[in-house]
Amino acid sequence: MNDTRLPELSPADEGAVRALYHRALDGWNLRDGAAFAGPFAEGGEVIGFDGTRQCGRSVIAAELGQIFADHVTPEYVAKVRRVRALGPGVAQLDAVAGLVPDDGEDLDPALNALQTVIAVNSGAGWRIALLQNTPARYDLRPDLAQELTAELRALIGRGPGPA
Repeated sequence: MNDTRLPELSPADEGAVRALYHRALDGWNLRDGAAFAGPFAEGGEVIGFDGTRQCGRSVIAAELGQIFADHVTPEYVAKVRRVRALGPGVAQLDAVAGLVPDDGEDLDPALNALQTVIAVNSGAGWRIALLQNTPARYDLRPDLAQELTAELRALIGRGPGPA
């Protein structure tokens, strides 16, 4: 008999995966490429909002460092929606995120995103293997786009961590 249920994730492991995600966003908000890349596995990857792919912790740190040096980037606000185990030592985190411009007044709904993190623990602690950003456009459901924008606006001023 095949058991198709996913394994349970312990509260400690769930907390560790959430902490990785918040550390990455904190690094972004500090405009620090090394801090953003710190929670990633050596071979970790980021797929950006525009589809840009950065592979490897050192590449992520260097490329984001250059972006932060050349641009004033907006800050993240985010809320974790779900964390679940996919298998032993593998977890998925789903979050929603918005970006607030430097003036801190409001977020840009066109930049709202669904973020998916795949985290792995091969015995040395949890690390991010993949962080993927997907635009949250909801083209056929403008009501969902408005609900998400309202939810994210409520987080402005709180920063990305533990919502």
